[in-house]
Amino acid sequence: MPLPIAPPLPSHVVFDLDGTLVDTAPDLAGALNHTLAHAGRPPVSVDEVRHMVGLGAARLIERGMEATGGLPDAAGRAALLQVFLAHYGRNLSVESRPFPNAVATLEVLAAAGVSLAVCTNKPEAMARSLLADLELDRLLPVILGGDSLPVKKPDAAHLLTTLERMGGLRTSAVMVGDSETDLAAARNAGVPAVLVSFGYTVIPAVDLGADAVIDDFADLIKVLARFA
Repeated sequence: MPLPIAPPLPSHVVFDLDGTLVDTAPDLAGALNHTLAHAGRPPVSVDEVRHMVGLGAARLIERGMEATGGLPDAAGRAALLQVFLAHYGRNLSVESRPFPNAVATLEVLAAAGVSLAVCTNKPEAMARSLLADLELDRLLPVILGGDSLPVKKPDAAHLLTTLERMGGLRTSAVMVGDSETDLAAARNAGVPAVLVSFGYTVIPAVDLGADAVIDDFADLIKVLARFA
C-alpha cells in the first residue's frame, strides 16, 4: 500500500521495539526455549511468547517458567537469565524482521523532519545491535533500553527521558507501542498513545483504551496527524 505524503505531524515520535517495530517473537522464543531446555523444561510456542514479552528478559523467563512448571528460587532465576541473555545475544536477528510498512513509514517521518526514537524494555545494547542488524539505526538515533535508567516502562521517567534526549517535550510527542505497558508509560508521562493491533499483548490493543489503534503501519502517518 503506498504511503501518503506527510501532513503536519507531531515533532517527536517514540516507538516501542518488540512487537511494535520488529517481530522479534521467533528469536525470543528460540532463546527462551534454549533456557527452558537448560532447566529441563518443555518448550513453549512462538504464539505463547508473543503474550509473555513486554516487561524485560527477566520477566519473560519468569513467565516461561510459570508456564512450564513453576518458578525456581531467585538464584536459579538469575542463572537462567544469564543463559537466556548469552543465547539471545548471539541470535538477535536470525528471524526477527520489521513489520510490514514499518521501514517505509519511518523513512517518510524522518523525511518530514519528525524526530524518532526507541524506548524499549529490551537491554539497550541488544536493542542497538538488533536495530543495526536490521539497518534501522539510521532512522532511530535515540535508543533507550530497559537498563538505560534505574526505571523502565511503564515508569514515566523512561519515556520522558527518551524525549529529553530527543530534545522534545511531552506536548509535541506521541508514543507508538503494542501493549498495556506502552499505554501505561504514555499515560503516566502525559503523552498520547497509538497502539498497533498486531503486537504482543494478552488483552487486544483495541480493548486497552489507547488514543488510536492501527492495523498497518501504512495507516500511522494519517493517525499521527491528529496529534499535530
